[in-house]
Amino acid sequence: MVSISNMLPDHGNLPSAKTIVSTAASLAASAMVIRSIARDLIPYEFQQYVYLSIHSFFKSFSSEITLIIEESSGLSTNQIYKAAEIYLGTKISPNTNKFMVTMPKMESKISTSMAKNQEIIDEFKGVSFKWRQITRQVESTRSTSHPGQYIHQQEVRYFEVCFHKKHKQMVFESYFPYVLRESKTMKEEKKTLKIYTLNSEQFRRYSGDYSWNSIKLDHPATFDTLAMDDKLKKMIMDDLDMFVRQRDFIEKWERRGNEANRSILVVEDIDCSLEIDDRKAEERALKMLRSSQSQIQTVNIVRKDKANQVTLSGLLNFIDGLWSSCGDERIIVFTTNHKDRLDPVLLRPGRMDVHIFMSYCTPAAFKTLAVNYHGITDHMLFPEIGSLLEETTVTPAEVGEQLLRNENVEVALGGLIQFLLEKKKESDEQKAKEMLLKKKKKKKMMKNDNR
Repeated sequence: MVSISNMLPDHGNLPSAKTIVSTAASLAASAMVIRSIARDLIPYEFQQYVYLSIHSFFKSFSSEITLIIEESSGLSTNQIYKAAEIYLGTKISPNTNKFMVTMPKMESKISTSMAKNQEIIDEFKGVSFKWRQITRQVESTRSTSHPGQYIHQQEVRYFEVCFHKKHKQMVFESYFPYVLRESKTMKEEKKTLKIYTLNSEQFRRYSGDYSWNSIKLDHPATFDTLAMDDKLKKMIMDDLDMFVRQRDFIEKWERRGNEANRSILVVEDIDCSLEIDDRKAEERALKMLRSSQSQIQTVNIVRKDKANQVTLSGLLNFIDGLWSSCGDERIIVFTTNHKDRLDPVLLRPGRMDVHIFMSYCTPAAFKTLAVNYHGITDHMLFPEIGSLLEETTVTPAEVGEQLLRNENVEVALGGLIQFLLEKKKESDEQKAKEMLLKKKKKKKMMKNDNR
């Protein structure tokens, strides 16, 4: 017979609680001492090697794969990161306890996005994908060219996406292309035209998306409301449509067409802001003066201050650099009131493909302004105004100013007619003075010849 008492443990041989606590404390203290010694004596590189080896060993038994998607790839933005940022903003569920909500000024829709260091679970074809947004603060390198510049914190952001290793092929062949397509669709749905300006302070610190400030461009003007000759307007519209439509043909030349990253750069009054006068103009002026007046020995030509101006070579390098960069749809617009002052190198085809002369206000342009300001397409005074516009020179801005002076159509058009009559009178008087001066000059030359 087996005695039950022999099967029970001998409580007298079990260690007491005090002994267990004492042993654990000794082990913890020993571990801390060993860790301190290891930190001081073992090189950091070797510590990292051991840590990574142990981590890789245990990771080999895991069935999950983790992909890291950084915000930038070299000097360009990582498209997958941007796509994931837009796509995951729509995957926020009621269970998400922390996310970001934004609505910029002049925008009409609220946008949501993942908060820093948060997780979202996404389902695709029955497979779960765990996304995590990681944000770290790093110190930027002090610039050697600006010794007084403060060191500042810069954010480094990236996504981590985890999934079972057996779905690796599906992720690259199906899931990521799906995220890219969905994000593009979402972006097009809420796409708004924006105008950008460079934040020079942040640009000096580091380059990136945060160096540019943008705001929604909510301007009422369109091509339909533009006061321009109808034929000229149609020519511009047809040229732009061809530019966008015939991408494959245009890509062979410097005028590039693409469906992404569209942008327009406008440089106003290029003859004033840039030092790009005709380089041979001074030589021509010098030769003309020497040939017409033999007594002139030295001619001093005063140059403009170039301290705050861009040189012609700098501008040409800038334009050529844009054209030669990885092709996106870019349109550069230059405006000037003195085309004759510009260097022919800047005006040649390939740098300026289309030359548009913005003439004075024509009858067709006036009708567009009448629709814009008063909503009328025809009036009994239109023929008289059209005749006056053909006989005098006024700008569309001057006509628009007259139309804005009164909300009453009759009063506004009457004021415009009076304004045009005064301009015509001034023009006739100026022409008469010029004719009189020419006659006096001609008589003076005839007297000199008789002598």
